[in-house]
Amino acid sequence: MKKFYSLLMSALVIGFCGCAGTAPEVEAGVKVEKVVAAYKIGAYSDVDGVKAKLSSAGFEVVGTKATDAGTTVLFTNAQMKAMANKPSRGFAAVGRILVDDANKQISVANPIYFGKAFMQGEYDHATAAAALAALEKAFGPLKDSADKWEFAGLAGYHFMVGMPYYEEMMVVGEGSTADLVAKAQKAKGTTAVVKLSDDRYVAFVDMDRRTNGFVKKIGAQNGQILPWAVLIEGGQAKALSAKYFIAISYPLLTMNEFMTIATVPGAIENDLKKIFK
Repeated sequence: MKKFYSLLMSALVIGFCGCAGTAPEVEAGVKVEKVVAAYKIGAYSDVDGVKAKLSSAGFEVVGTKATDAGTTVLFTNAQMKAMANKPSRGFAAVGRILVDDANKQISVANPIYFGKAFMQGEYDHATAAAALAALEKAFGPLKDSADKWEFAGLAGYHFMVGMPYYEEMMVVGEGSTADLVAKAQKAKGTTAVVKLSDDRYVAFVDMDRRTNGFVKKIGAQNGQILPWAVLIEGGQAKALSAKYFIAISYPLLTMNEFMTIATVPGAIENDLKKIFK
């Protein structure tokens, strides 16, 4: 019976996880790898070294956040901000690098992987590819992480049937843009508030330490998921559904592993709402 249950769950995941077909993908006339790594792994550098290399490559470092998994370095540039300065797309404006002291490596959130997932039909491959090329030039050879997904399936990604898609965001606050931005800036532990336009900002906020503990439980190597991003636009503060963002940031996560953090999505939503109440 246990074996049958396992086979059934595997079939459900395969059938409903949003995987793409076998046809090769082309973006802006450029052939894209069919399967894309979520992260690019590079030689270890400390936080100051990472910040210096980003700056020399033309990126703006907007903040750093130390967590139990290491230190997340947040960065952007004019092209990334321009690409993401559209309704519901602001999450793609800022890149993430984890300085992984435990594993003595850096882990770069692949701008192609997360760009396609967050920008969907408005994805700009030229901008994402240029960002990756600049990162590879700055940090030397970068190898693919084990975490991967089919490129064609990223725009419509969801973990399995009944789980949320990108656009099913949590509304964690309402009010004027100025008021919501002020609340984010005043919140304890906020890493950065990045302006994309007069009515569009992305804030990177802190949550309760107990809530943040899920990263170590399911894989500190992908710890750049913290700090949590909140998009402020149109009178709302919106965050990616925790069930969506955790799953796409941990594409190797199994249903059994996900169930070990079953209370975390609710805790994340509650923590974010406290900031913007």
